[in-house]
Amino acid sequence: MIALKKKQNVWLAFLLVVLASNYTLYNTGLGLSILPAESKGVVIGSLIDFVIVMPILFMLYKGKYSVKQAILLAAAGCIVVRFIIPIDHLQPFVAITWAGFVIEGSIILLEILLIVTFVRYMPKILADVRLSNLPDLFSFSKAVEKHAPRNLIIQMLCADFLMLYYAFASWKRKERSGLTLHKSSSYIAFQIMLIHGIVIETIGIHWWLHEKSMVLSIILLILNVYSVIFFIADMQAVRLNPVHVTADKLYLSLGLMKRAEIRFDNIEALIEDKHELEGKLSKDTIDFVARDFDEAYPQLILKLKEPIDVTFMLGIKKKYHNVAIKADQKQELKTILVQGMGVNS
Repeated sequence: MIALKKKQNVWLAFLLVVLASNYTLYNTGLGLSILPAESKGVVIGSLIDFVIVMPILFMLYKGKYSVKQAILLAAAGCIVVRFIIPIDHLQPFVAITWAGFVIEGSIILLEILLIVTFVRYMPKILADVRLSNLPDLFSFSKAVEKHAPRNLIIQMLCADFLMLYYAFASWKRKERSGLTLHKSSSYIAFQIMLIHGIVIETIGIHWWLHEKSMVLSIILLILNVYSVIFFIADMQAVRLNPVHVTADKLYLSLGLMKRAEIRFDNIEALIEDKHELEGKLSKDTIDFVARDFDEAYPQLILKLKEPIDVTFMLGIKKKYHNVAIKADQKQELKTILVQGMGVNS
């Protein structure tokens, strides 16, 4: 794992070197002094860097390869070229850069079409959510997977929809009874502190930055408002979604940050060793431990027979072999787990 990370960092380093060298060549005194009067050949080399070399390096760094991603990155390279290379040198190749705008525009239109499709299916999705006995965090994502196409834009839209729902439309709902993960911690207080910090920063920095750069101040304001809405929604999601238990599954969630479904028959063992619980968790262990002002340790680690998918923000999924949990009702949680493992063994 460490070797893989080092290899990825090497590709990132190469990518940054190629980008920095091209920027230096066209936008610094040193670069312009060595740039030949007849720069067409150099510009062709730079175009190859932005359209072919850097997309390949980026995909090697991310470890993900697809035709769609390659096209997107190449088109993005065509657009970035216009900001890096002065128009005097780029003039013979302007048509290539416009191709980047056309491709990106076409893909954006396609994504808009997907969003329209998602909105068209929304009544069916909401109907499934109302009929489900699962917490909204789980029933909504299942309904989306059932009715809407799987796409990154759709996932992001779903995440924002849930955020807006919990931030603005969930205040009349009552808390479900059940096991909770946050009440004995300072999780809610921590979130409120973050919100206060963001509000104070927005008031203090926004006006100062507005005088320096109106565009940056507006971007910062939008990001800060989004962050405040997200933390409010996250608090509501934590409060309204306790641990949900069915005959064969355990549904764990910690607000909008992460959630997972665990089959009882997939649990191999319950780990309660104090040294292991208070030691550094392995990379293939996901923790459902509410953030606290003091050091917080899990009470149990579920060792799984097969890895499970854990869903994070924006619908991002990652597999884990172990799940660490800290609940407000430790003994009740252990009883539920032991009984579930016994019935489903």
